[in-house]
This record gives sequence, structure tokens and C-alpha cells, in this order.
Amino acid sequence: MDHWLGFRPTHRFKSIVHQYEPWIFPILYLGWALLFWLPIILSGEPVWSVPNVFLLLLGGMSPVVAGAVLLWVTAGWSGYTDLFQRLIEINRIPRQWWIIITLYYPVFTWGVAAIVLVLDVTATPITLISVDRLLDPAAIVILVAVALVFPIVEEIGLRGYWFDQLQARWSALTASLVLGTAWALWHLPLFYMTGYYSTTTFDPQLWWFLPSLVFTAIIGTWVYNNTQRSVLAVILLHFFGNLTGEAVGLTSGVSPIAAAVTIAIATLLVAVYGPESLRGWNTKRPIAPTYES
Repeated sequence: MDHWLGFRPTHRFKSIVHQYEPWIFPILYLGWALLFWLPIILSGEPVWSVPNVFLLLLGGMSPVVAGAVLLWVTAGWSGYTDLFQRLIEINRIPRQWWIIITLYYPVFTWGVAAIVLVLDVTATPITLISVDRLLDPAAIVILVAVALVFPIVEEIGLRGYWFDQLQARWSALTASLVLGTAWALWHLPLFYMTGYYSTTTFDPQLWWFLPSLVFTAIIGTWVYNNTQRSVLAVILLHFFGNLTGEAVGLTSGVSPIAAAVTIAIATLLVAVYGPESLRGWNTKRPIAPTYES
């Protein structure tokens, strides 16, 4: 079956996608987001006001929109089946990787805080979630939902589709840097939306946060490649990162040190596990199967 809900990609469209991949995805990914986010920035009104909040959500759908469309064009139902399996199959994730996925960001956050205290950079490296939010069941539900929904939307496109396209062409390291750069650019407009980070515990600084995202992508690849291309594993890593940032946020003055630690960890992983696959120096990187749409 090569059509879905009446949509049948033409031979010409398929040819264009195959010819210009892997660059079609970032064009759709970033273009769709800017289409809805630029009006928010230009309005100067709070991002959480109406209609800006709806524009924010529509633009935020860009990863899954770009990934779902291009996966259908290039792989059809077979691609969707493979993605669904990588979203639900928990047996792809070995036991030790559950520990890494769950604890990485809490350990990272408190580790950075400890370094900051030792270096006497600031006496308050951490901002804890307010008691009012902890005692508000609705706020907790929203917090957990947002921390989970955003990773699902982002990773379905980035890891569920695009990263396999990149890794089929280049090493795990190069593919990660390309993905990480596009991911950082996607976050850039959020800093220019009035009030976007005002309601969060997490308070990033632009020029430290964006490089951190690029190197964080290497850490995501390390998890992805060692869990049989599990999109679920990366979603959970992303989820615990968001949840930790909301509950135990690093203050803005700590951003340079947090970025330096992220870069150091990513560099260490490349040195230990090898740039080709991030699975071991003599281990091949996992390549997605080829499907005919």
C-alpha cells in the first residue's frame, strides 16, 4: 500500500526527497516551526497568551510532522511499523541502560552544582521547584505531561526518522553533530518569545545552552546506538532531563560550567566508545533497514 488517507506521494516527489535527503528534513523541521513562531516573536506579546500559545504548539509539532511525512514517503507502512516497534519495545533496552537513562540527568545536575560550590562560583547553583507546585496536583500532572510530550514529539522526528538518514551516510559522531546543530537552531526562536522561560525552574543562557544541545546530541546517540535504535530510550532520557530541569533547575550563572561538563562528557564518550559508532572502537554503528514505500 503506497497511499495513506488519500495521500499518494508521486514518483517526482519521492525522487526529490531521495535526491536531497538528508537535507529535506531540516528544511521542513525548521521551516514549519518558523512559520508559526515568527508571528509570536514579532507580536511582542507573551507567548502564553492567546493566540500565541496555539501558534507555539503548532510550531512545536514540526519534528513529528516532518518525520512522519518523510518516513511515509521513503518507507511507507514498513517504516511506520519499524518506528512503532522502536517506540514500544522495552526489551531493546538492556537493564544497565535503564539505570543510565534514569539517573544521568539527576547525577549530572547535582554534579554540576557540586563543582560550582567547590569553585565558589555561586552559593545558589540550584533552584528547587516551589512547594506550591508540588502541592498542586494539577500542576504536577501538567509538569509531567509537558516533560513527556515534548520529548515524544521531538524524538519521533529527530531519532525516529532523521538520525537514521544521517547515520547511514556518516559516522555516529558526525551524524550527532549535524542533528545537534539543527536541534539547537530549532530552540533558538524560543529565547526571543516573551515569557517562554519565565514559568520554568530551568533558566538557560542562550550562548551556553545552544552549544550544550549540540554535544547533548552525542550523548543521545550513545544511548540510541546501544539500545538497538530505541526511540523509547532517547525519549525517556529526554523526559528525565526535562523533569530534572523543572524540579531541580540549575541557575543561569551556572550555564558555562554546565556546558563545559556536557562537552567533557560527550568528548569522553567519543574517546572511550569511538566516533564511528559510539558502541566501541571495533563495533559497527547500527544502520536502519531499507524499506520500499
